[in-house]
Amino acid sequence: MNVPRIPCSGPLSSRREWLRVGGLGAFGLSLANLLTPGSRAAGSPVAGGGGGSRFGQAKSCILIFLAGGPPQHETFDPKPDAPSEIRDTFRSIATRIPGTHFCETLPYTAKVAHRLSVIRSMTTEIDAHSTSGAFMLTGYEPQTKAENVPPGPQDWPSIASVVGMLKPSTRSPMSSVVLPEPLANDGNILWPGQNGGFMGPAWHPMLMRCDPTRLPMQIEGLSRQAGVSDLRLEERRNLLEQLDSQFRHGVGSGSVASWEQSHQKAFELLHADASRRAFELEREPASVREAYGPHKFGQSLLLARRLVEAGTRLVQVNWPREGKAEVAGSPLWDTHASNASRVRDVLCPQFDRSFATLIDDLSARGLLDETLVVAMGEFGRSPKINAVGGRDHWGACFSLALAGAGVPGGQIIGSSDRIGAYPESRPVRPRDLSATLFHLLGLSPSAEFMDSLGRPRALTDGGVALRELIGT
Repeated sequence: MNVPRIPCSGPLSSRREWLRVGGLGAFGLSLANLLTPGSRAAGSPVAGGGGGSRFGQAKSCILIFLAGGPPQHETFDPKPDAPSEIRDTFRSIATRIPGTHFCETLPYTAKVAHRLSVIRSMTTEIDAHSTSGAFMLTGYEPQTKAENVPPGPQDWPSIASVVGMLKPSTRSPMSSVVLPEPLANDGNILWPGQNGGFMGPAWHPMLMRCDPTRLPMQIEGLSRQAGVSDLRLEERRNLLEQLDSQFRHGVGSGSVASWEQSHQKAFELLHADASRRAFELEREPASVREAYGPHKFGQSLLLARRLVEAGTRLVQVNWPREGKAEVAGSPLWDTHASNASRVRDVLCPQFDRSFATLIDDLSARGLLDETLVVAMGEFGRSPKINAVGGRDHWGACFSLALAGAGVPGGQIIGSSDRIGAYPESRPVRPRDLSATLFHLLGLSPSAEFMDSLGRPRALTDGGVALRELIGT
């Protein structure tokens, strides 16, 4: 995804021309797509009543986004007593929670169910990938429910953007990271709700396009040219600071200052040893890498764990596309055709073992108590199997799972009706989910912040944090 750049004119254009010709290259950096200059957000959230025994218990968050819409029936909400055209061919299996069953496609996840809180009554009432996804990623209901709505400058900032700006890391130059690729419909049509929206490029999380299965990893935009030593890098940094000073003197523009901040961040990234080492997956024992799975999704979760250890506040892992390996008509979790074979042979085996491994790994390392883990998609799948053996878009009711940061394990929140079509009890909307995540991360859902034009903005769209998750 090409990050928007701040328009410039006058002397700043000459500076940009110098950078284009040899500036960044001369400094041994390639961060154009990773970092973008932009003014910082004006203001910070006004402190609101914290409340809840788990306020701020999450020091970090791993947000797993299962793009395409995972079917609730074949994951967390099986309907074994429903007709065959609803339940398909799968059985339900017991979990470590007495009386609670998951689909047989999730045997590893069933073993860590005592660490999970599962919501079975999530609803957006939107059946379009991009706009239902924007609702889930921001907590703000979009003005349109149409498909293929491109991102715009007035979009509400994503949860990843808000957390990265208002709860910046104190240990890493990377506060909020999205990997291994952005969310897009077929044709590379990007979804709204993935960046800083109306707050501008300064709010964008760091998008790291990468393939963690290929070692050593190469991160687009995070590299130092061969032959550039620390001494040469520092000398070039000093030269850049002199140039910045001259440009700031000649141009009274906030854009110049933010451009200098961007380069400061670039040097911080290259000098932050712990952050750089987080990408060296080869440091992990082979047994750990194998447990996460040899595919891009599993290794992305392993990378997320390493980034959290290095101090990153929030890591969003998007389910990656498989390219030619995808079944026609069923990319990602969008199983319009051959739903049973896709979830049985490809999707659930990858998610199941990798997700359960992440939970166990965080727990073994003493990180689960302070790391919030959320696994969700943009919506669910239709209750009835269609004519080609698939399930279609369904935003009326679906499931998601949370763990860590004090979230009580072994509980089910809400329920769906007998065929998994609509919430039967305790419907949960994205605004309530975002309020819950903010609360656990130490941001009061009732707070306000000032946007770049000095206008007060509510942190959530009237959302109320779920008492089952935040305590009393």
